[in-house]
Amino acid sequence: MRRLATPLTMTLLAGGAGPATPTTPLEAAGWHHAEWHGLTPARFRPLPEGGVAVEGRGEGSFVWRRVQGPAECLRWRWRVEAGPPPTDLTRASGDDRALAIAIGFAGWPARVSFWQRSQHAIAQAAAGSHPLPRSALLYVWGGTGREPPHFQSPHMAGLGMVRVLRPATTAHGRWFEEQVNLAADWRAAFGADPPPLQELVVGTDADDTRSRTEAQVEGFRFGPCR
Repeated sequence: MRRLATPLTMTLLAGGAGPATPTTPLEAAGWHHAEWHGLTPARFRPLPEGGVAVEGRGEGSFVWRRVQGPAECLRWRWRVEAGPPPTDLTRASGDDRALAIAIGFAGWPARVSFWQRSQHAIAQAAAGSHPLPRSALLYVWGGTGREPPHFQSPHMAGLGMVRVLRPATTAHGRWFEEQVNLAADWRAAFGADPPPLQELVVGTDADDTRSRTEAQVEGFRFGPCR
């Protein structure tokens, strides 16, 4: 995955703020499409129930929207018709995936270093008026399935924790329902109680394997865990 040189500008959470007046179907649906430096963007379109579909071949980009509220549980459903083969998501090079759902939080981890704050500041300068989250959880459809249950994103200076929910070998053409406990995952990743939610991001990345990607995700619901 080729990205900018600074760790936090290599994440799913970079990009400029969307326009005040919607000009595309994605923006009318509340999503903003953003690109990674040096990558041809994938093609996103809105779906009912606040979802998105993505298509591409060897491409990568992401869409994001603002969210607010406490960290509770997040539910959604997703399916992949085509995606990259298994890649090692713990490495910064070659970590392609069909889909990644990222939740950005407004606060820092319980223990954050001066270096991490500095990397965040550099990324914020690149992002302009779009306030970047200070920590994130990422849930992925991709990878080998042999990654640790939770591991640091190799692109986020220790401010992003990854979970592989569906490895790349998961059956294509089927819907899968997901539920994740954001509060529990944030505590496990960063310690202390989680800060408020800030962003929901959906991304795809297939530039290293030059793979075809076709996937959908919809039905996002934040609420109490049950």
